Amino acid sequence: MVLDAWLPIGYKLPDDAKVRAAMSEGTGWQIFRTEGNGRALVVHEELAHHWIDAGLVEPGLFNVFVFGAQRLWAITCGSSQFLCPVNEGRSPDSKAEALSFALALKVTRDIDAESPLQDSLYVEKISRLLPTYSISSRTDDDVVLGYWLTGGANVSAKSFRRLCQTMSWLGAGHLRDVVNAAGFEVGEIIPAHKRRNEATRADAIPDQRVPRGTEEERVFELAGRPELAVFFNEHIVDIVQNLDRYKALGIDFPSAVVLHGPPGCGKTFAVDRLIDFLGWPSFQIDASSVASPYIHETSKKVAEVFDKAVQNAPSVLVIDEMEAFLADREMGSGHHRVEEVAEFLRRIPEAAKSEVLIIAMTNRVDMIDPAILRRGRFDHVVKVDYANEVEVLTLLEKLLLTLPKEENVDPKPFARELAGRPLSDVAFVVREGARLAARSGLEKLDQNSLLTAMNSAPAREREGSAPRRIGFT
Repeated sequence: MVLDAWLPIGYKLPDDAKVRAAMSEGTGWQIFRTEGNGRALVVHEELAHHWIDAGLVEPGLFNVFVFGAQRLWAITCGSSQFLCPVNEGRSPDSKAEALSFALALKVTRDIDAESPLQDSLYVEKISRLLPTYSISSRTDDDVVLGYWLTGGANVSAKSFRRLCQTMSWLGAGHLRDVVNAAGFEVGEIIPAHKRRNEATRADAIPDQRVPRGTEEERVFELAGRPELAVFFNEHIVDIVQNLDRYKALGIDFPSAVVLHGPPGCGKTFAVDRLIDFLGWPSFQIDASSVASPYIHETSKKVAEVFDKAVQNAPSVLVIDEMEAFLADREMGSGHHRVEEVAEFLRRIPEAAKSEVLIIAMTNRVDMIDPAILRRGRFDHVVKVDYANEVEVLTLLEKLLLTLPKEENVDPKPFARELAGRPLSDVAFVVREGARLAARSGLEKLDQNSLLTAMNSAPAREREGSAPRRIGFT
């Protein structure tokens, strides 16, 4: 039987011999290019019945062809519609294309909750991902979506910050619409005026867009550091979520912040959690990324990082160990240091006006040049000290929450002992206790393992002796 007789007018498949040869390769399916630059999916009857039994397709969607004892099923699409393996798809060119795939993923998963989709065929015409059942392991759907959107990068759609950086052309607001359409929640925050501006630039057809619904204000939480969480909510999160209201009173964007305190007090942890909460692209300036022995080179690299942050705004720019770049110029560090400080003095206000949130961290705030710390550049200089007993208890409870543990595990005694010590010590005790429990053959963390871990990790500033040595004497 001639295949062309079953195709819509204007479509023409390769001759029967080529189809038969291709279908004998054992994949169970083949995609052919038709006349008019369209495509046709031809599958073995067994695979087609898998899809029908799973409820993914209706029998009437396919045309049936007979080659002797073999029956083949086919569906065609036009040149403007996707029909391809998911793992060979290119990155979409518009929001409409991205939304179409996201909706197909959600509809498919609502029907078939189990089949792997990383080996599936995307048929835009019927808004389905049709699994080919060629693999047994299942890749998470958020990774499948990220792979398609980025054109082949293994980025989870839940890692919204990374996805935004990879697909900066689409814009965070539109990208969030796409990820939500696929059934995934995104916690990324977009200033109100940004949402309106992006809406006017939307390239999707209005009736294809997914309504976002009400914009719920979320509260930033930081385990073990409630006062710092309150500061971030008041001076950053609330401003971002209600920027129009603040703008009416002359507040354009959150001011730059310096976090200072002893090592291990949780500055980096707090900043990382805030970045994850905001969901914005983040950039970092530290000694390993911009320091150079050559004159002018460090200033040039600093300028490049600021430029990237501005181009991807709203974004976060983290300056780590700021004393390495911004030490007091009166200390006689040389002409190159003066140049670096001058570069920061110029760039910080410009970046803030371009919706770049700047957060700097240091253990030696006394070394920082006074011109940097004055209000107008860094409006807030916040001390992050060691946690008290209540804060340590909160962090312990959060760390223990996800671990299998005995019912008698009580974090309160450890909170009293760990109060006033670096938060890294708190995490170490829990991690070491879990290691000791596993080494003892236990399936759950017990109180004795935590106690042993605590005794093996005294506060280093209290040890009063040389560090532990392993080796020959």
